[in-house]
Amino acid sequence: MPAIEETYDVCVVGAGHAGCEAALACARLGLETIIFTVSVDSIAMMPCNPNIGGSSKGHLVREIDALGGEMGKNIDKTFIQSKMLNKSKGPAVHSLRAQADKAAYSMEMRKTLQNTDHLTIRQAEVSEILTDDENHICGVKTVSGAKYNCKAAVLCTGTYLRARCLTGEMITHTGPNGLQPATHLTDSLVAHGIEMYRFKTGTPARVDKRSLDFSKMQEQFGDEKVVPFSFTTNPDDVQIDQVSCWLTYTNPKTHEIIRNNLDRSPIYAGIIEGTGPRYCPSIEDKVVKFADKERHQIFIEPEGLNTNEMYVGGMSSSLPEDVQHEMYRTLPGLEHVKIVRNAYAIEYDCINPNQLYASLEFKKIPGLFSGGQFNGSSGYEEAACQGLIAGINASMKILGKKPCILDRSEAYIGVLIDDLVTKETHEPYRMMTSRAEYRLLLRQDNADLRLTKKGYEIGLISKERYDWVCKKEQLIDEEIKRVDQVKIGASKEVQSLLESYGSIPLNTGTTLTELIRRPELDYDKLAPIDKDRPELPQEVTEQVNINIKYDGYIKRQIKQVEHFKKLEKKKLPENFDYHEISGLRIEATQKLNLYQPLNIGQASRISGVTPADVSVILVYLEQLKYSNPDLFYQLNSSED
Repeated sequence: MPAIEETYDVCVVGAGHAGCEAALACARLGLETIIFTVSVDSIAMMPCNPNIGGSSKGHLVREIDALGGEMGKNIDKTFIQSKMLNKSKGPAVHSLRAQADKAAYSMEMRKTLQNTDHLTIRQAEVSEILTDDENHICGVKTVSGAKYNCKAAVLCTGTYLRARCLTGEMITHTGPNGLQPATHLTDSLVAHGIEMYRFKTGTPARVDKRSLDFSKMQEQFGDEKVVPFSFTTNPDDVQIDQVSCWLTYTNPKTHEIIRNNLDRSPIYAGIIEGTGPRYCPSIEDKVVKFADKERHQIFIEPEGLNTNEMYVGGMSSSLPEDVQHEMYRTLPGLEHVKIVRNAYAIEYDCINPNQLYASLEFKKIPGLFSGGQFNGSSGYEEAACQGLIAGINASMKILGKKPCILDRSEAYIGVLIDDLVTKETHEPYRMMTSRAEYRLLLRQDNADLRLTKKGYEIGLISKERYDWVCKKEQLIDEEIKRVDQVKIGASKEVQSLLESYGSIPLNTGTTLTELIRRPELDYDKLAPIDKDRPELPQEVTEQVNINIKYDGYIKRQIKQVEHFKKLEKKKLPENFDYHEISGLRIEATQKLNLYQPLNIGQASRISGVTPADVSVILVYLEQLKYSNPDLFYQLNSSED
């Protein structure tokens, strides 16, 4: 039977948050790219929570933007409420979070894809990956038999592979939101030697706004002054009228209904095969694991401006429909709730991510990359950043350039990918600020200063934007130096200002820098006594304030990074047999052969590799100078 055959540079499979970023990166770098989706209407769909960002996730969105990705720009165009989280804490954990208009978010991203040169959208289910005699990727095939030749491919299948949704005893073989699953690709991957996992996640019910009594809930407002996600968005453009979210709580009655019906939950009845996310538990899990808690927070969040559907955040479930109906009605304000869409759990196939290099390329199949939930992670933001890196590196491979690999000291993206490819993942991975060792340096506010240069070198950032970041860097340095030279005397004006902020009066003169370091003061508050202060953009003064206030901590962390970098620079041979190193424990040898770390730093983070094992490897590397000088100089010449 005749079938279509076409040729592209890159094939991207899946058009969720990972697929969109991957495809846009490839196309913007001038490569002919085709993106496949089971439904064009599901491009950048948000099947679960209606928000972008949040603790640590806001960092990822900022980093995506700094590298030239789209997520930050897209949410700035389509948000309906915005809030900076953790403002009472230090800047390291400040994280932006925005409620999205789901339909608008998806449509806006679809519009971006449709109007991007070199990018073709195709509604079709990919059923096979194709490789040549050397096991390099050479194309993909759809269920219709159509063949698409390519030089590289990126798999971003999300939660669609052999997906099934569970609501109590009712099981439907569908993807999220009742969409068609992808049922064939898993077999092709297994046939190519790819190890697969079975994971699960879940989502709460969506309810009709008209059936809720908001007078029994606590109203949650957005910030008065909205901060955009994208560094390119004009702050004036995001000062909009925001919608409210609402807070309510479960109670002992809710918990009793759940406990009485645990035997009907697929999770506890043993029907679900997959492992669920530790940090986003179902309401059944919360009630069982935190039995001492009398109540749990539940957020009622709008799904958009043109719908009455509300998202019941914090109450994902796989309990049967009748139990959900009874359970949700015990919440204050939801006594007469009408459910529009039932909560459900979804099971899906994903890969064991230790089969990937840090570039997100498969070790066994050169030219095949992957990103998102397919890699064993959870969350829109985690997906998007992996998709971006996978797309960039697929492009770099075709263009004959070095891959873009961010390390743990450079970006949250680096932490996430390093965790996935070096640490054993037996549950959906979620990003958290606590996972980043150098989080004071990896703040969301300085993502552009950290990563814009890399984005420019890759080719996704304009010269104009790059020049501004260089200028911004200069302005920050100059202002920090100027402030340190400003002498402040114990004048009446100064004492009065200090008193107004509850700050100890001066007995002798000091510098403006020393005053900024006081907890109750900051750069902006001291403006009245800084007569020669130049007019600077807020994004510059914010960095000046943070850098001065946390100078000691920042310097300490920079020293830690220097030590970290030394280990990262000690390269390890590719495709090396660690049985050759005598003195390594059996477990370490097995793990090192499995993961094939790029450097000592990465080796040290592999579960089962001890500091003693690292010392043995370091001794071996030194001995190479005499036993195998060619390899020794090869490894050391690769240091940047």
